[in-house]
Amino acid sequence: MFIDWLTVSQEHDHYLPVVCDVFTLTIDANTNEVLSTRQPRFKHEASFSTSVTIHVQGRKIRVEGNPSRVGRLDNLFGFTSIEQCVSVYNALLREYGLPGFTRCTRIDIRQGESGAKSGDRIADGAKIERIDLTTNVSLGEGNVLAYLRGVSSQRIGHSIGFLYPNGRTVAWTSKGNGKGGRLQYRKAYDKAFEMDQNCLPKIKRAFGEGSEEYKYVQRVKNYCAQEGVVRMEQELKSEYLQREALCYWGLFDERRLAELHSEFLKIDEKLKVTAMDLQSIADKLIEHGICKGRASANATSSYAILWMSGHHHGLSQRAFETHAARLNKIGINIRNACDTSRFAPVFVRQCREVTKSPLAVPTWYQRPNHLHQVAA
Repeated sequence: MFIDWLTVSQEHDHYLPVVCDVFTLTIDANTNEVLSTRQPRFKHEASFSTSVTIHVQGRKIRVEGNPSRVGRLDNLFGFTSIEQCVSVYNALLREYGLPGFTRCTRIDIRQGESGAKSGDRIADGAKIERIDLTTNVSLGEGNVLAYLRGVSSQRIGHSIGFLYPNGRTVAWTSKGNGKGGRLQYRKAYDKAFEMDQNCLPKIKRAFGEGSEEYKYVQRVKNYCAQEGVVRMEQELKSEYLQREALCYWGLFDERRLAELHSEFLKIDEKLKVTAMDLQSIADKLIEHGICKGRASANATSSYAILWMSGHHHGLSQRAFETHAARLNKIGINIRNACDTSRFAPVFVRQCREVTKSPLAVPTWYQRPNHLHQVAA
């Protein structure tokens, strides 16, 4: 697991220097006292294909972007800890004479004219407002589209999978329309295709098709295609991080992030892919010990056929839940509307076994060069 995006902010005990050519002052008309200073957010061009946004507002500074991509041609592999990412941000802030982010040691209640305000907390260090957790998995050449089609039929809690029309991306959202919600946004996509569409054209424009930079990125893309790389990304948003007590850097155990990401990576555990024959749904239910006999297996499979055909099952709620639970164990969710492009009444076993494994880092891969830095 590594971090593909980080939004972090910190409120200091002093006003921050002005780093923009134009800024806004809020002044008390009676006393001429400067109440606050507001500077527009600006972008630091961090590499050939990404930028980092910096926003200074009075005493508060906010930075957002992809630290794993700063100064690099690609981000197939990136930083694995918040400290590594913050060290990159702090190096950028030093260029502008701005203070760096620090770990939190305590959380206080903000004091106002009438004393403490309920729920208004302030930390003495950095607050994480968004973090994207990412893992590359290797499926073998030629297996990516079939895998994405399969996992798109699975639910994650109350989130429903949405397969994009090009078949290259799956996103899980509460409405099943591929649009992110307020808490989390999870997706899986074809990394080689994404690089071909986004990264390679930018590198080509910047350096030219005959450059060493372009040849290197082309090699990374080809490696992704040969390995059948699917990128699994999980965006944790501000409200979710606060609810789970994962927002104040230094005051939570980062292993909790790995645990949350591991739960997401289990999305395909119910997909039963084996080898070189046809099995009916009833056979699958018996094979995995879900149904003890042929009669019950046939009964359950018949409702899967009805579901696929779009007919009403006519069951009581209790009976429906029983059959739905059985089918869900082999990757068929009849609680969702059936998409016949992703489901068939027989399981076709491919000629080669599809095995998911972590993607190995090739010896020629150019790792991030910021790892020697230490966060302030």
